[in-house]
Amino acid sequence: MDGVTFIVTASRAITFSGLKLLSPFVQSLLVSLGTLFVLMVLLWVASVIRRDASIVDPFWGSGFVVVTWLCWWFHSHSEARPAVLAILTTVWGLRLSIFLTWRNWNHGEDRRYQAMRHCHGARFTCVSLFTVFLLQGIILWFVSFPIQAVITAFNPRPMSWLDGLAIVVWVIGFCFESIGDWQLARFKANPENGGKVMNQGLWKYTRHPNYFGDFCVWWGVYLLALSAGGWWTLGSPLLMSILLMKVSGVTLLESTITERRPDYAVYRKQTNAFFPGWPSIQASLRQQDGSDTSL
Repeated sequence: MDGVTFIVTASRAITFSGLKLLSPFVQSLLVSLGTLFVLMVLLWVASVIRRDASIVDPFWGSGFVVVTWLCWWFHSHSEARPAVLAILTTVWGLRLSIFLTWRNWNHGEDRRYQAMRHCHGARFTCVSLFTVFLLQGIILWFVSFPIQAVITAFNPRPMSWLDGLAIVVWVIGFCFESIGDWQLARFKANPENGGKVMNQGLWKYTRHPNYFGDFCVWWGVYLLALSAGGWWTLGSPLLMSILLMKVSGVTLLESTITERRPDYAVYRKQTNAFFPGWPSIQASLRQQDGSDTSL
């Protein structure tokens, strides 16, 4: 055995011996963090070659699938709750990644990244590694804590009514997100709707049914973790709620949409921003009387 082989073999032995001394959850965190770091750097390299940072978006959903099954591979077991959560996460993650890949195909770089590229100029290549790819990887890793807690069987408990409630909340969220995405895609595919505001289907009751659906999905995941004893992973759904409502979700999307679609101002007065509710009666009456511009 040459010197290099000996060093590599010894390093692996020390690493795995060290991991065995840690709790299953901490092992999972370390392995998933390292894996996401490598994947995000590879994605960044691909984005530099393609000059398109948008390729990070479709990875969001599949990134959770990778973390989920990586955890399962390290800590596989036969309990029901981890299996249920693994299936739910896989269905949600693959659907989202496939949808975003299909939606963005041949559409060029998203306007958000174009604006960042214009702002940073030649420095965008390096800046994007940290502010787009690695940042999203860290957020993904943190948000996945409830998933990792359940699959590593932290304080395992038999399934109860709380698990049933969690699944119901998750299903509601998945339906809002997937149906909302489908309805909007169908609306945009009709040339007659060019420049119009989507206010049909689920979009009649909330301006962002897909974001509300994502909100429910992550609270459903947290309830599963709570049922398993992982109450301390509360930061995951709280962070997602803040991002969806105040940072990268509703607030960011609506910061420029009124400029691009003037009729959106009327839609905002009539429809709840996030949580579903009946359209404003006053706004509806004004629209019927012809006082407002038709959406």
